[in-house]
Amino acid sequence: MRAVTNESQSPGRPGEPHKPPRRKRYSGTHPRRFDQRYKELSPAEHPGIVEHVRSRGQTPAGMHVPIMSAEVIECLRPAAGEVVVDCTLGYGGHAEQFLQRIGPTGLLVGMDVDGGQLRRTAQRLSSMGGRLSLHRSNFAGIAKVLAEAGAGQCDVIFADLGVSSMQVDDPARGFSYKHDGPLDMRMDDRLGPTAADLIARMGEAELSQALAELADEPDHARIARAIVGARAARPLTRTLELADLVFRAKGLSRARWREAASAGQAGLHPAARTFQALRILVNDELGSLRELLRVATYCLKPGGRIGILTFHSGEDRLVKHAFRAGLEAGLYRAASPQPLRPGAAEVRDNPRSSPAKFRWAVTRPEAAR
Repeated sequence: MRAVTNESQSPGRPGEPHKPPRRKRYSGTHPRRFDQRYKELSPAEHPGIVEHVRSRGQTPAGMHVPIMSAEVIECLRPAAGEVVVDCTLGYGGHAEQFLQRIGPTGLLVGMDVDGGQLRRTAQRLSSMGGRLSLHRSNFAGIAKVLAEAGAGQCDVIFADLGVSSMQVDDPARGFSYKHDGPLDMRMDDRLGPTAADLIARMGEAELSQALAELADEPDHARIARAIVGARAARPLTRTLELADLVFRAKGLSRARWREAASAGQAGLHPAARTFQALRILVNDELGSLRELLRVATYCLKPGGRIGILTFHSGEDRLVKHAFRAGLEAGLYRAASPQPLRPGAAEVRDNPRSSPAKFRWAVTRPEAAR
């Protein structure tokens, strides 16, 4: 039997009995495209679908599973009446837990550059009660956002870096190397340039350096050379165009890699590092992180806590050095000596958590500051 998805209802003829809306057909027994996963995109109308998808170790379309939630709450200790800043609100998984702990007398200040996701999450969180102040802003502007929220300083700062599942799973956003879409990668669609714009104008040496430094790509020189050669014939504007180019530059066959992936023997996708480096460049992610780390101690109250989830070595290195420098300067009284990592059970249930590292720090009391 062929599976189906929702389609608008035909009005029918006068006097005819009401017919349920027809649904679009798709090949196979399960929907593959993001826009075909109508049950996952409307979980309230399909009870049990989220649990069913999660039981397979997958993330439902349009959702983001919060990573290391227990560790985040344990280390940051949000309490009743406190002001918490979630710098990367996303789907709101961590924010829900913050709201439960700060209660109606606390304030959650949420930030995100993705306007569409911010609106959807605002609707979800507003049903929980509690005080919310949500802002479409990059976390580099945390001081300004706190002033706009009337808070001045806060008790907790939390940031979950990188791209969210909602963004990477939607081919229209251009983050996916598995599905075709425009080569965009902007988290904030008000800003430019896109990834296509960047690879159209960057020199070969600059591309090679970015792939090496931002993604630890071992074949950075060959991939950069291939990009420059391909764009001489025509612009690279689609995600699968770039992914196929990386396969060729590495001397790999996409079909054979898929076979190995199906057998659990493939490892990291060959284009993953290239897409990561371009995404970081497009969104100036490291520049924003540096600014957040620079102003964090001014935004935190005495005894305030900061925690940051990172997903690659460059991010983790920046956080580690900033917390260490804060300790030496007397701005922090404590910081995590080593990053916390997700446990085996979490990685099994949510494979996307596997590269995560969590570091925290606590500012000094008033007298010491």
